[in-house]
Amino acid sequence: MTAVAHRPQADAAPPSPAVAQPAKPKPDPRYLALRNFALSMSVFNVFGYVVLGFEQPWLWPFIALLTGYTAEIVFEVISAWAYQRRPRFLGGGVRGVYEFMLPSHITALAVNMLLYANNQILPVIFGVFVGVAGKHVFQAPINGRMRHFMNPSNFGIAMSLVCFGSWVSIAPPYQFTENANTFFRIMIPLIIITAGTVLNAMLTRKVPLIVGWFGGFAIQAFVRAGIWDVALFSALSAMTGVAFVLFTNYMITDPGTTPSKPLPQFMFGSGVAVVYGVLMEFNITYTLFFALVIVCAIRGIGWWLVPTAQRMRSRRAADAAEPSGEIGARALVPGDLETAVRL
Repeated sequence: MTAVAHRPQADAAPPSPAVAQPAKPKPDPRYLALRNFALSMSVFNVFGYVVLGFEQPWLWPFIALLTGYTAEIVFEVISAWAYQRRPRFLGGGVRGVYEFMLPSHITALAVNMLLYANNQILPVIFGVFVGVAGKHVFQAPINGRMRHFMNPSNFGIAMSLVCFGSWVSIAPPYQFTENANTFFRIMIPLIIITAGTVLNAMLTRKVPLIVGWFGGFAIQAFVRAGIWDVALFSALSAMTGVAFVLFTNYMITDPGTTPSKPLPQFMFGSGVAVVYGVLMEFNITYTLFFALVIVCAIRGIGWWLVPTAQRMRSRRAADAAEPSGEIGARALVPGDLETAVRL
């Protein structure tokens, strides 16, 4: 028998290793939160006009949306020109424009839904315009970048109440359940609480803020009842209204103007409750909105003070590190005797 040696084929290439497919990027939680906020607000407005009995004319939400979109684009163009950058709504196609418009969409619908101006549309337009413009005006260096710190929807509503106090008021609470029977009057707040809790727990991660707000609100009610003889039932009954539930789940938890870590969130919510209790003792109406404005302003001022404090610490450290020998050398200069004596 003849043994035949088999040579390996030169053409055969070694098996190529499997190329790992790049992981699909996870959606931005802030975008998901804004998208769901905008969707919830849109559905609630449609449901409110068709079923619940919203008092505002049906055309006003569209006017508010047009005002919000226009103001957002105009101020973004001005900001981009001032900072020498490209407007944020360019470069991302239709989706980029859609994502850019989500905050103004929420602001416009919230201002129109929560304000009641009878037959005057001007205060609503003013509130939407001020709310959107405030994002570009009230900014602070937060974690190394300029970000807005004033809640847009709440600020627009508060400024409309200040400037048009004799024309407008908060939307009457009964409009949220006016055309609902007894069963649905109970179910509507429960549905809003459930949807808002899921949204804030899974996307915005603002549960510590809500806990601080709820707990602080209850505590301030007990404190006012114990010290100033306020009726405890009346002080606590505000927590059962649809307006309070909407404020808790869709206003105070704004992702862009509230802290991200649990402890600062809890302090933010508790701070709003404390300011609310103080304003109530001064008989200030529309207290929820003004309390949130004050806390947002305090937070923004605090962020502006952070770099100032850092510069002062750096200056003190540089002064402490300066060698004392230089002072002694200068003191030996004949023409600088008077300076040496002062030192």
